[in-house]
Amino acid sequence: MPIDANADIEITGFAWVPDFARGYVRDLRPRWACEEAGIGYRQRLLDFETAKGEGYRQEQPFGQVPAYRDSEVQMFESGAMVLRIAERSEKLMPRDAAGRARILTWVTAALNSVEPFVFDLVNIDTFNKDAEWAKLRRPQVIDSLRGRLSSLSNWLGDKPYLEDDFSAADIIMATVMREVSDDALMAEFPNLIAYRERCLDRPAFKRALEAQLSSFSAEPAMA
Repeated sequence: MPIDANADIEITGFAWVPDFARGYVRDLRPRWACEEAGIGYRQRLLDFETAKGEGYRQEQPFGQVPAYRDSEVQMFESGAMVLRIAERSEKLMPRDAAGRARILTWVTAALNSVEPFVFDLVNIDTFNKDAEWAKLRRPQVIDSLRGRLSSLSNWLGDKPYLEDDFSAADIIMATVMREVSDDALMAEFPNLIAYRERCLDRPAFKRALEAQLSSFSAEPAMA
């Protein structure tokens, strides 16, 4: 679904980020959900100064992207946005109460039980790789993340997706898994590699990624 300036849904993003962050900013998640659901959305691009300002903090208290609005609600936090979009599409969330509860559970698990362990490793490998404390802590971080990945791998088994059919939960989990920065660790879990590739090979993900990448300017805005 192409970006539509007249769409009901508005998603904020950054107008520029450093190269290492391109394709990983969290507005990718609701963009992907919209693409899967076939729902148009419009984007509002911000510079860092605007995002940290008091006006935008009325929409996103932490000065981050994305923020979200539609004709009924205004929200922040990408996981909540994906669930909001999923409410409009059976492609992303079943309509029965039990099925919806399972998707909600897995979205929460991805954000609370897996992502913090992944980010601990990203924090070391991307932002602090030369720091002595990081070199000392990294083995412990790897062991902790290995435990989480092992549990996830055991649950997934040979299922194609977390709850058999692709859902909002897979959008969140796949974007979390995409950030695991140690290939040797991931190689211990071939089914998770296959799961991640299966999710990221979806046309809707590719469209969402291209939309985000094409939104970035070559240089940051000058103050």
